[in-house]
Amino acid sequence: MRVRSLTLAAASAALLAPTTPPATASPSAAWRDNPVRAADLLARVKDCAPVFRGRYRSDQGAPADIPVCGTREAVFWKADMDIDCDGRPGPRCNRRTDPYFAASTAYAQSDGRPLSAENLPFVVLPAPSRIWDYRKHGVTGGSVVAVVYRDRVQYAVVGDTGPQGIIGEASYATAKALGIRPDPHGGGTPSGVTYVVFKNTRVSPIEDHAAAVATGERLARRFIAAR
Repeated sequence: MRVRSLTLAAASAALLAPTTPPATASPSAAWRDNPVRAADLLARVKDCAPVFRGRYRSDQGAPADIPVCGTREAVFWKADMDIDCDGRPGPRCNRRTDPYFAASTAYAQSDGRPLSAENLPFVVLPAPSRIWDYRKHGVTGGSVVAVVYRDRVQYAVVGDTGPQGIIGEASYATAKALGIRPDPHGGGTPSGVTYVVFKNTRVSPIEDHAAAVATGERLARRFIAAR
């Protein structure tokens, strides 16, 4: 941090000013000022201990070479990002903008309506199968996810499920926050995205993104410290 030098006059004024103890920043304020770095999370998931024998494809027809890895605190994988625009329709996610649009998500928000892909950062998991059943690893709808791309970290929740053999998909809002082109028709990125899902976590209501960010920062710090 750069600290500006005081002039002599300012220093004298500081000496004459009444002394009061500085206010203590709240933990949430500290996280905003000093968020978890992408590099630290990537260093933590450098090594992979697969949680099962099977592997996923990034897209239909691609080789099945993506393992889901695990630690005591989280499961993670490194893949591409396809854009999920499913759920409650809006100006950017609807049947006109997305030829594969579905007006539903695997998990609903607190009022029973589908999630909004264009407003809520969420991640899509492969539907449970013999390859991997995420529910057996403490993961469910609303579980907190740290999504890392280049030097950015975006906290999200598990919000939808996709094909059983394919991994690497997130909502329009997730992609946009990471600087990835969010267009469901030709957007996304072919590689370089890391997904870290924290076990036994759940944001309620699932649409409370501020809660996902606060919980994600806390869990990410604990995850990094557990090295």
